[in-house]
Amino acid sequence: MIRGKWIVLEIKVLVADDDPYIIKLMVDILKKQGYQSFVAENGEEAIDIFFENSDIDLVILDVMMPIFNGWDVLKVIREDSDVPIIMLTALGDEINEVKGFSHGADDYIGKPFSYKVFVARLEALLRKTKKRQLERITLENLVIDQESRRAYIGEEDCKLNRKEFNLLMYLYINRNRVMTRDQLITQIWGYDFDGNPRTLDTHIKTLRYKLGDYGQLIKTLRGTGYMFEGGSV
Repeated sequence: MIRGKWIVLEIKVLVADDDPYIIKLMVDILKKQGYQSFVAENGEEAIDIFFENSDIDLVILDVMMPIFNGWDVLKVIREDSDVPIIMLTALGDEINEVKGFSHGADDYIGKPFSYKVFVARLEALLRKTKKRQLERITLENLVIDQESRRAYIGEEDCKLNRKEFNLLMYLYINRNRVMTRDQLITQIWGYDFDGNPRTLDTHIKTLRYKLGDYGQLIKTLRGTGYMFEGGSV
């Protein structure tokens, strides 16, 4: 299985297909576009990966997959999320296309597909996501500028390093939800992190200090993890 390191504010795409050739082709295309890719080889795995990670930006589903097919996965995801979804199948007939759209798919691509057409459709679906990622987040006097990857209190730069900014954004995106230590370490440092487990706590402590009074918005849930609590300071 291909699994990469997820970085906050990069485009993250889940690819679900049981064909190794298609998987490699998709991952190569996504990499060239500068996107992070996660791969599921069956429908059950696709559902697990999607719900383990709250910030997937787009899902590509093959219709014919083992355990759960693409329609099953589409139905489960649509009960919880409006993330853009592309259905990928060799069944390039009108009936299946209509079925895909009626079940909540955003686009439908038949195999084999054109590289240029696929990229164009991918970009069209991700346009809103990219625009949202460039917006400034304002919490009273705290401003988080996603484009420059900086946080300010008034006019003063908080001088966050890369990991601190990623932590702040991930906690903010998932505000009012408890993020476990394992989730935070996996999302910010990657699945292969083998460093000191106290590294997360040290970064949280430094982040809180740099955020001044706004640092108290990051709550500690003893024995569990951390949560960004929305609302006023």
